[in-house]
Amino acid sequence: MSSLKLLSQLRWFRFLPRNLSNFRLFSDVSEPQINIDPKYNNMFNKASSTPSSLKEPELAKFSAIADTWWDSEGPFKPLHKMNPTRLAFIRSTLCRHFGPFEGLRIIDVGCGGGILSEPLARMGAIVTGIDAVEKNIKIARLHADLDPTTSTIEYDCTTAEKLVDEQRQFDAVIALEVIEHVADPAQFCKSLAALTVQDGASVVSTINRSMRSYATAIVAAEYLLQWLPKGTHQWSSFLTPEELTMILKRASIDVKEMAGFVYNPLTGRWSLSDDISVNFIAFGTKEN
Repeated sequence: MSSLKLLSQLRWFRFLPRNLSNFRLFSDVSEPQINIDPKYNNMFNKASSTPSSLKEPELAKFSAIADTWWDSEGPFKPLHKMNPTRLAFIRSTLCRHFGPFEGLRIIDVGCGGGILSEPLARMGAIVTGIDAVEKNIKIARLHADLDPTTSTIEYDCTTAEKLVDEQRQFDAVIALEVIEHVADPAQFCKSLAALTVQDGASVVSTINRSMRSYATAIVAAEYLLQWLPKGTHQWSSFLTPEELTMILKRASIDVKEMAGFVYNPLTGRWSLSDDISVNFIAFGTKEN
């Protein structure tokens, strides 16, 4: 079966979250409600004793492919393809909230090799990029130093939790395709909120835990099309839009806007959509 035919068939695996009334979708579409996994409620009923949200197997997994971050045809090809669409959402939401983009203090949490940090810096932001994988930070620094504009990025091999202990804060905190790889999403979101100034912004993207995401993001992307290394994602670690909204809300981040990313196999491009059944991104502001 051809890749195009397979993707066309997988389009019909839809599991759209419903009635997410606290924020607006890409075109203000509202739909029926789904249940939240009880484990995410339980996270808030006990004090977390986890000093860090890191998962050691996840760190090892990404360390093994760190050298390929800037290979647009390598394991991170999907992120390279998605990057323009992710940046469009980030710039649009942050500019509506803050005004001019230039001069915003932004931290890219889980920055990897810097494929998001660099364009943010080129758009005029003052960027800090952090990652718990030392090889990722080394690659990011080496690549950023090739351009005077991006050489100003502050890269650090550390975690969000450690920066919270240092009382660092930023206008906008961004964590894209990271939360599905952490051990404790609730603790991680609390750290993101603590890094955000009052009335600042947080942008988080991840993959919905739906039947369609299992079919496309794991079966198709990892095993059939081999866009990603096998084992990159664990379906049980995905969050539904409602779960992410609840976790962020309890961390004092109020989700204001959400959009889906949809891939067009004919053009090879991603676009923003109301379809949040697989990849989605959320923008929220820190409550006073």
